[in-house]
Amino acid sequence: MSHALRKELPVFVGCGFAAKYPEGGGNFSVPLQYVTGLKRMKHYRGIWLEVLQGSGDPVKDAHCVRTFQRRMAAYDLEYCLLLRPVQKGKGGEEHHLDQMQSYGMSLTTLRELAPEGVLLNLSYSVKPPLTNLFGRRLLCSLDPTEVLFWMDQIEMGQSCHDEFWSIGLCMDSINPRLPKPIVSWRSYFPLVDTELLKPQPKPKGRPRFTTIGQWYWDGMIMIGGEYHDYSKQAAFAPYLDLPQRVPEAVFELAMNLNSDDPERARLRSLGWRVVTPHRLTRTPAAYYRYLAGATAEFTAVKLEAQMGSGWLSDRAAAFLALGRPVVTEPTGAERFLPSDSGMLFVTDRETAAEASLRVLGDWDSLSKAARETAVECFDSVKNLTLLLG
Repeated sequence: MSHALRKELPVFVGCGFAAKYPEGGGNFSVPLQYVTGLKRMKHYRGIWLEVLQGSGDPVKDAHCVRTFQRRMAAYDLEYCLLLRPVQKGKGGEEHHLDQMQSYGMSLTTLRELAPEGVLLNLSYSVKPPLTNLFGRRLLCSLDPTEVLFWMDQIEMGQSCHDEFWSIGLCMDSINPRLPKPIVSWRSYFPLVDTELLKPQPKPKGRPRFTTIGQWYWDGMIMIGGEYHDYSKQAAFAPYLDLPQRVPEAVFELAMNLNSDDPERARLRSLGWRVVTPHRLTRTPAAYYRYLAGATAEFTAVKLEAQMGSGWLSDRAAAFLALGRPVVTEPTGAERFLPSDSGMLFVTDRETAAEASLRVLGDWDSLSKAARETAVECFDSVKNLTLLLG
């Protein structure tokens, strides 16, 4: 694909979490929605800018590079992959372009385009001095509460961006126990490319509710002078008898648990099916097939629900785009959605069971509402238009 004669404004989607995790199809899907969305828009040239931190193992790094390149080719995307060598001593967090090896777009072309372009810096993936090359710099926070907390402690991009955007829809009314925002936040919905993800027929066989994620959480943030467990493990605790309350359906957890982790046996004894996401969702295409194979998503939220950030997950957006209802906990975002959104918000085991039964009994109308909400609220082009002005 030649871009030599194109006059569109270059928009770089900055990422640092996709190439290093080649077995995570859902992880890769997050920036993919931005770049494929940009392909649908006139006047913009979407470029995936990935910073891959070298591991010190050349074989592992080469595998990550090859996998990333294959996925760029599969979706016909323009990209610049920067392999950053292992850093020692001071300046370990800085991104110096002259120290990196590029794949895809050359360093020369990147230097030429960056001053006239826009950087959508997902989760502060691209750091100075590389960040400073871009003419317009938007920090896009995918973790509202954590970013708000860490910005009060360390540099999280507050000094090198022009605008600050968050998928937390309630940044102006987030829990006051958190540090007061030190930048002015604007909000947008998590993105899903509704042309890439189309509604799928109702799955056959026994109904299945599922979700994907990390069971444990290694974050260490203190809120209101206390540490809390904000893991999925803690979030799901009130709902562990759900399979027994709704025996008509399968409740499945695709969580990264080691084969010898006793949590597997405990969850199965309670009626949950436990599967391995790296086997089932290794590529973006496999991830979308897995979501489409579910009747609906059921998941619990811990940190963002307690803080009332208005966060919604990119995974929920993908479920909705595929015509799959979502049963989850409220974060404050529900007031920004249509009244019939295909999302059912629950707060305890009783309401979770009721919502699950409603999905089983009214799937067709909930599926239709889910897809309409994805198009109305989460569509990539709509939200990129908002971000880019």
